[in-house]
Amino acid sequence: MARACAPSTDDLPFFFDASHAPVAESARALAMGPAAASHDAFALARELASAGLLRACVPSSVGGLPARDADSIDVRAVCLVREALAWGSGLLDTVFAMQGLGSFPIVLAGTAGQREEFLPPVLRGESLAAFAITEPDAGSDVASLATTARRDGDGWVLDGTKTFISNAGVAGHYVVFANADPAAGRRGITAFIVRPDDPGFVFAGELPTMAEHPLGTLTFDGLRVSDARRLGEVGDGFRIAMATLDAFRSTVGAAALGMARRALDESLARTASRRQFGKRLGEFQTVQGYLADMATELDAARLLVYRAAWMKDRGDGPVTLAASMGKMFATEAAQRIVDRAVQLHGGTGVVRGVAVERLYREVRALRIYEGTTEIQRLVIAGQLQRKGDR
Repeated sequence: MARACAPSTDDLPFFFDASHAPVAESARALAMGPAAASHDAFALARELASAGLLRACVPSSVGGLPARDADSIDVRAVCLVREALAWGSGLLDTVFAMQGLGSFPIVLAGTAGQREEFLPPVLRGESLAAFAITEPDAGSDVASLATTARRDGDGWVLDGTKTFISNAGVAGHYVVFANADPAAGRRGITAFIVRPDDPGFVFAGELPTMAEHPLGTLTFDGLRVSDARRLGEVGDGFRIAMATLDAFRSTVGAAALGMARRALDESLARTASRRQFGKRLGEFQTVQGYLADMATELDAARLLVYRAAWMKDRGDGPVTLAASMGKMFATEAAQRIVDRAVQLHGGTGVVRGVAVERLYREVRALRIYEGTTEIQRLVIAGQLQRKGDR
């Protein structure tokens, strides 16, 4: 049997405040409970709300809760929750992350009316949120998106296609990025809040993936929204998108930590119980070397991820460099750790339903979404070069 999921507050206390331990414990309890086996995104959102975990990614100033800071989230808390949830279920982690990613632009740039209309249902787990920026020909190159927004009377008309959108077809609202002035490039990108019942909204279908993840394609065919659904000023969209991704980039690394931790836990249990050639697998020096490498990479990744989250929460200025380092290293390390875990399980490791087999499918996407490893390298190098020019 695998060990219990342990929150990072246990051995990285210098990164956290007293408020973080209860959050980590609640996430741990949910990840180890029956909810982790659910395949119903709506049910999982309600479980997250009931456990109070959605307060970590949707500000507590909405939904009748005491005000804290309406313009920020506690990134360390979000990381702790994602680390624990990903230990138990990739889908559970995804549902939590999307409630944050699909609401943060509204937190960041929304009017009081927009916040009151869209955020409380997300916080209560009654509505799923979505962040729609990726297009068939605009992935890493966000500035090249082709979806357009043109003024029409007192509203807007959106035309274009979005793909690889999490919660497509099930979300109650989508934060959509479209270009209101294509000639201006990224300076024309503008954000809008779109509902699935808006005229011209088309759910074009699901995208089956190797892991359980609600992805799909959306088409906007003359989609009409009022100007009251615009987020921020015209041309603010690129800034809003980058600020959102900057806040959540570290948390992708935290999800990777949870998957890697589970892989190591499963490997320790497997190598302690499995016997070959008259002794436990864990007694072989080669196996011991694998376990040592896995544990060391995991700890190094955790330090990078939580350093970035700590810097963001402290307001230590731009954290782009630290967040990119954390995301890149943690997701790449998690891939190696999970792969080694499968190897240590032997044939059992590729049997459908075994924990490490599930992790092998779930961990792969983390190296792609919210900035590929290759993009993170460019960001890191660019940040270093800018520092060197000063």
